[in-house]
Amino acid sequence: MPLRRAVFPGSFNPIHLGHVDLVRRASRVFDKVIVAVYEEPQGKPMLFSVEERRALVAEAIREFGNVEVASYRGLTVDYLKAVDAFILIRGLRVFSDFEFEFRMALANQRLAPDIEVVNFITGERYIHISSSTVREIAMLGGDVSSMVPPHVERALRKHYPT
Repeated sequence: MPLRRAVFPGSFNPIHLGHVDLVRRASRVFDKVIVAVYEEPQGKPMLFSVEERRALVAEAIREFGNVEVASYRGLTVDYLKAVDAFILIRGLRVFSDFEFEFRMALANQRLAPDIEVVNFITGERYIHISSSTVREIAMLGGDVSSMVPPHVERALRKHYPT
């Protein structure tokens, strides 16, 4: 049986517990999971550099033996081909995510028909968490300890000292 290699792409600005939960679940389904940090998201202000985001992700996923972190640029489907993966992992939190992810899956299918998109439904306890929400709460001095791993909370405090 061929290796079932999957890629979970995102900006991870920053990684939060919903992401970690998705990685945990994907690591039980696939032989290898690559958490791929997108280097230059268009139209998204980046709080952390790609190096910082990679390091934060690597620390958050270190307990999973079949998961690694990488970074990439360009089309996600091209990256999947480059790492010999045919499964693209995405998470769904709310109904608006479904519409966006559905359109992206169709576009990716058009670009690369051999790539399958697998969506994981976010665990109920993480449904309210997004990276932008985490950043906003941290910027305003709020407590994000229930939303991110401790090392990410420390990194956020360095950017937003209170």
